[in-house]
Amino acid sequence: MVSTPWPLPRVVVAAPASGHGKTTIATGLLAALRRRGLTVSPHKVGPDYIDPGYHALAAGRAGRNLDPFLVGADRIAGLLRHGASVPTPADIAVVEGVMGLHDGAVGRRDYASTAHVARLIDAPVLLVLDTTAQGRSAAALTLGMAAFDPAVRIGGVILNRVGSPRHETLLRDALAEVGVPVLGAVTRAAEVAAPARHLGLVPVAERAPESLAIVTALAELVEATVDLDAVLALARSAGPLTTPEWDPVDAVGGPVDAGQPRVALAGGPAFTFSYAETAELLTAAGADVVTVDPLRDPALPTGTRAVVIGGGFPEAYAEALAGNTTLRAELADFDGPIVAECAGLLYLGRSLDGVPMCGRLDLTARMTGRLTLGYRDAVAVTDSPVALSGEPVRGHEFHRTTTDPGHGDRSAWRWNDTEHGFVSGRVHASYLHTHWAGHPEAARRLVEACR
Repeated sequence: MVSTPWPLPRVVVAAPASGHGKTTIATGLLAALRRRGLTVSPHKVGPDYIDPGYHALAAGRAGRNLDPFLVGADRIAGLLRHGASVPTPADIAVVEGVMGLHDGAVGRRDYASTAHVARLIDAPVLLVLDTTAQGRSAAALTLGMAAFDPAVRIGGVILNRVGSPRHETLLRDALAEVGVPVLGAVTRAAEVAAPARHLGLVPVAERAPESLAIVTALAELVEATVDLDAVLALARSAGPLTTPEWDPVDAVGGPVDAGQPRVALAGGPAFTFSYAETAELLTAAGADVVTVDPLRDPALPTGTRAVVIGGGFPEAYAEALAGNTTLRAELADFDGPIVAECAGLLYLGRSLDGVPMCGRLDLTARMTGRLTLGYRDAVAVTDSPVALSGEPVRGHEFHRTTTDPGHGDRSAWRWNDTEHGFVSGRVHASYLHTHWAGHPEAARRLVEACR
């Protein structure tokens, strides 16, 4: 595909480690730049679903993920270009990193790290530093982060949690010694935080009014403490994007001759984990994609031929989900294909922490104190509406629940010499979160299965 180079201004917001304030600064930047009248494209490195929700609220368009492990390094620049083009071309892209700048997938050096993505999209890095207990050492830390990989360009620093004007002067002087400009300084007293839960921040959809207030406060914080003109200048220093834009129609090979079947995607506060590309790929494959909220909708949309239920926090809404008895009964008897990930798996079981669910799968689920987290190299065990037996797929686990049994007689996946998930009739359910841009044939197969 021939592609015209696009001089898209872009910047990656990174940090030496988690907890330095990346989400605060990235979300505030998105909102502040939008308040300036700019069209801003929000992106997040890694498999995170919650931060992109805050990004979307701040930018007014879908927050999108850039994850080389899940979709392949060769697709990252194209996905960035796609996200920055839909629904209208953006004036600037802001990419929030994950963990520490150089922290990649375990055992794979810096693969899928923020530094890796910054190289793939040829973007400068804006480093956020928690300076709570640091003085001149902040300069040494910044210098080390930059020298560790000379291919990653740290173009500026934002000082976070600065204790006093004297502290700020000390930090600025130290960073001037190593030639790294300070583009902003946020005091400890001014910091704004979003509410947290056992898997991270509380999703935007669960606290819409409060989330909007947080984003507004973050915009005001960044406007007051960050040199936005300097950030824009840094973003404009990125070279042109020469990689062709990712195209969902090309990815799925065009629409399936299946009569535009209606596919319902679970949404609402209980099921907030979904990548924007999932609906785009299904639409490109010929589906009529609609949303169903299991908390509020008493039935599937009329004419639904397939259902996709992604992740979220059903444990926080178990009683309300149980109370929607008509939808639970319909899903228990639904004869079309159903694809469920993590929260969707729990919802399809008999019960969650003793509260009745759909009963479509013969399993019970409960919360535990143990976090299961990490990338997975999986292989499909059973033919299903989204994968053929033996097909390799990369995914991610992120949950504090367990099911009994741990997998069905016909399991969905195998990794680490263990079987996982359930394939029962036309249902495919497991804990594995996948990004369909990495295996777009899943969307095509699901639409084909509607026939």
